[in-house]
This record gives sequence, C-alpha cells and structure tokens, in this order.
Amino acid sequence: MKIVTIVGARPQFIKAATISRIIKNYPEIQEVIVHTGQHYDSNMSEVFFKELDIPEPNINLEVGSGLHGKQTARMLEGIEEVLISEKPDWVLVYGDTNSTIAGALAAAKLNIRIAHVEAGLRSFNRTMPEEINRIATDHISSCLFAPTQNAMELLAKEGLADKTIFSGDVMYDSILYYNDIASKRTLLKNIVNVEPGKYFLATVHRQENTDNIENLRQIFKVFAKLDCPVVIPMHPRTRKYMSDIACANAIIIDPVGYLEMITLLNNCQKVLTDSGGLQKEAFFLKKPCITLREETEWIETLQDNWNFVVGTNDQKILEKIKITHFGEQKQFFGDGNAAKKIIEHLLN
Repeated sequence: MKIVTIVGARPQFIKAATISRIIKNYPEIQEVIVHTGQHYDSNMSEVFFKELDIPEPNINLEVGSGLHGKQTARMLEGIEEVLISEKPDWVLVYGDTNSTIAGALAAAKLNIRIAHVEAGLRSFNRTMPEEINRIATDHISSCLFAPTQNAMELLAKEGLADKTIFSGDVMYDSILYYNDIASKRTLLKNIVNVEPGKYFLATVHRQENTDNIENLRQIFKVFAKLDCPVVIPMHPRTRKYMSDIACANAIIIDPVGYLEMITLLNNCQKVLTDSGGLQKEAFFLKKPCITLREETEWIETLQDNWNFVVGTNDQKILEKIKITHFGEQKQFFGDGNAAKKIIEHLLN
C-alpha cells in the first residue's frame, strides 16, 4: 500500500511524525511525504523533521506564503502532479490548513481515497479560513478519523457517520512519546532566561488577531498587567505587525522546535494562546489555558477550569488567570494509540 502524506505547517509535522513512526513497523506500506512549503522558515519547518526523527520530505513544493487563493492554487497544482506520478492508494491530510484542503482537493479530482486525520472539528465561525478548510475536507474525504466523541457527533449531524472512525488524538500520542525525550534533552535555561514556574507562555498567530491591530494592541496591553513575564515564541505572521505595539512584560523569542515548546509548557504557570493545538497541549500537560479567541474547537478542554475562552477582553483575561482550582481531567482524547488505529484501519 502506498500513502502520500501532505504536510505544510508545524502542527502537521508533529502529527505526521507520530503516524510515520508507526508506519515504519509495516513493511507493506510505502509512505511518500510531500511538504507544501506553507511554513518555510527553518524554525517553523526544518527543525521539526530533525528533532522528531521523521524522514525528510520526499518532495518539497516550496510554495511559501501568500494570499489564500494564490497559495492554495500553487499547492493544488504541485500536489496534483505528485499524485499523478505516484498513484497512491491513500492521500493522508491533517487538520485545517491550506495544505490540508489543497491535498484533499487534488486527490478528490483524481479519484484517490482521502483520509482526514483530526476530522470533525468545528468552531462554528466561518470567518476563520481554518473552518472552511476543515468543513470542505471532511465532506470530500473517504475516511474521517475523529479525535474526540464530540467530533464524532458533529460529523454524524452532517451526515458523515458512515465514514467516521473514532481514533483518538494523534497529538495525545505525540505528547506521551516526546515529553520524556524533551525532559532528557532540553533545558529551560538554554531557551530563555526565566525561572521555572515564574512565567506565562503565550502564542498569538491567528488571523483574527494578527490582522486586527486593535486586537493585537489589546492583547499586549493585558500582558503588561500580568504579575509574571510572558514568554512569546513569535510566529512570523505576528512579528511583522509588532513595530507599533508596546511589548512591556513580554519576552519575545524566535519560534522554537517541538521539544523546546514542550519544555516551555512544562515549566510555565499558565498558557495564553489563540492556537488550537496549544490549547490541547496545555491540557495534556495539565497547564491551565486562557484562549484569546471568541470560540474553540476543543470544547473538552473547557471543563473544570482547564481552559477559558475570553477573546481579547482584558477584564476576562485578568479574572480567569487568577483561578487556581481545577478538576480532574477526563480521557477525552483516546488512549494514546490513535496513530496505530489509523494505520491499521487504512490497511484493512
């Protein structure tokens, strides 16, 4: 069986690493990894392949950044050529980026089966490009791997139950595997000069925040009021907007690798983010999270005070970050064997 795996952004490298590690145990499977080049900065791309021990991409389309239409079109053109040449049995796509929808569309047009990992997520906000990508990908895919029971239910409501499988979340697999490696390899002092437990960790990269200067200004205004410094590995999208933003109390660093991010998470007090993936990673590592958006796809994390959706409202952020009582977490995201379940389903 031949699988073409489409990746292009940081979260996809991590998910692909988890599944590629399982594929190594199946000699009957040939995997061809296609990197669209959506994340092309070495700190956002190359470092992940090296430290996560995934094979270097067989093909790099080097698409780079650009407007959504232009970027997706270039990906679609490049992926189509690869699929015509490789003739895979399955195309494997992850999450909700432009690389996801481009891979799915190219495969659908060529009548190649599509497996969507992390299917069924919904923010119910169609102004988010990611929401459009995930809805469209789910509806043209052949097989949907849902990370949670809530995702299963949402897909059933859209008439997709017959091609949906509950796999659990490959990101949970990943944290279980790499957390031990990170603790042995990566020291906090080698990343940033802060004391363990005496800082907040933040990321800001969603379009609704980076493209809205008032939202961005409000977020950093709140950061300045917090009683600990805020460490921010800064996404290139955000950095280009920072010239007119005051950054008091913020320690801005370059994007970090996955193992370094796990180290930052393990040593922080709490997390402030507009990232979907970081909300989950914080939950997995039992770090309370403040979500700087108006909604979340990961509603499971909202239980028992582990996550609060506050937007950019300064009063809500300051109120929720003071909460210190948290309930016992439930096993929403599977048993840590999602990748194996996915591969065995595709084989069978």
